[in-house]
Amino acid sequence: MPLGVVESDRKLLIAGGALLLLLLGASVVFAPPTNTLPSPIPSTYSSQSDGAEAAYTLLVRLHYPVRRWEDPPTELPGDADAANVLLILADPTETPSAKERVAIFDFVELGGHVLFTGRNIRQFFPAADISEATPDPTWTSYSPNLPSGAAHDAARISIQPEAYWGNLTEEQLAIYGAPESTAVVSWTQGDGSVTWWAGPTPLTNAGISRDDNLTFFLNSVSNWSKDSHYHIYWDEYFHGQRSSLWSYARSTALVWGLLQISLLAGAVLLTFSRRSGPVYAPSVRSRLSPLEYVDTLGGLYQRAGAASAAVSVSYLRLRYLLARQLGLPNDLPDAELARSAEERLGWKNFASENILGRASGASRDLNLRNREALELVRGLERYTAKLEAHSQFRQEKT
Repeated sequence: MPLGVVESDRKLLIAGGALLLLLLGASVVFAPPTNTLPSPIPSTYSSQSDGAEAAYTLLVRLHYPVRRWEDPPTELPGDADAANVLLILADPTETPSAKERVAIFDFVELGGHVLFTGRNIRQFFPAADISEATPDPTWTSYSPNLPSGAAHDAARISIQPEAYWGNLTEEQLAIYGAPESTAVVSWTQGDGSVTWWAGPTPLTNAGISRDDNLTFFLNSVSNWSKDSHYHIYWDEYFHGQRSSLWSYARSTALVWGLLQISLLAGAVLLTFSRRSGPVYAPSVRSRLSPLEYVDTLGGLYQRAGAASAAVSVSYLRLRYLLARQLGLPNDLPDAELARSAEERLGWKNFASENILGRASGASRDLNLRNREALELVRGLERYTAKLEAHSQFRQEKT
């Protein structure tokens, strides 16, 4: 016969099911959208028109020493090997930290080469002078201003400009573009060099085949020294790609999956602990605590109107303790017992106070008032406490 589900377990199952549905709904709502819209990032992973997968694949098939760079700039060569490295920063979308900016600067100073595209160059090279004027982003053709390695056999290139260069310094050469619309600039810095394009069009999937863009691109990434082996690092770090395991997992549904598994594991542990954990008996206050007993007894006397009974209890107790302490018979009259206690215990005025006689009469008075009874009980209890203290002192002395 199947066992029924306990009410508490049924509530737990309902709550767990509701939480699971909530997590599934949140996964659908907050899941990253698929790349159905064009992306303006010239990433080597993108096959869209603005991506750069075609240029990267071409370099690989032509056996250029190219690789994707997903490490921070602090991992770039910082010694003589920097002179053999070309770093491509194609429209970086993330801002470098101060430490990363210094690392790129040192890389160029030591002989490294940088190909940078887009208007964000000031974030990497603060001394760069970008014109404040916003160019028309349509396809624009440019001719070389002077002969150079990058312009060899590239008589006409097409770029969708994102920005134009401002004022040129003595070290900077305007390779393509008019003075007010300089589109390609190159300059030396320390032992290295920096080349800037007004836009990434010559290396994008849609732009690499226009005019002489392919020739211009290959010229820009070709080996500048036939005597040394070089490497091309195509940056994806500033496109948000990270080489760590966490950076990969963060872009997938793995995080949501781990959260759901954690909640499910917590629910399982909670259920198991409720069934298999140690059983603790709840603490119960004793109903025989002294104050509760006194309260209860006082309430009984009050409801019964038996004030004389309370006096009788204290009276008989004091007589019993006195007779035992003094070694006298229990039926000794109150007056004689009081005189003996006054003489042998040193209780002054105990006999003249006649508290025993008054208590004896009050214990038989059914109409005794509460105030009078309270006064007598206090007096009797005071002498009882003195007698108990005297007995304890004698025992300790013995």
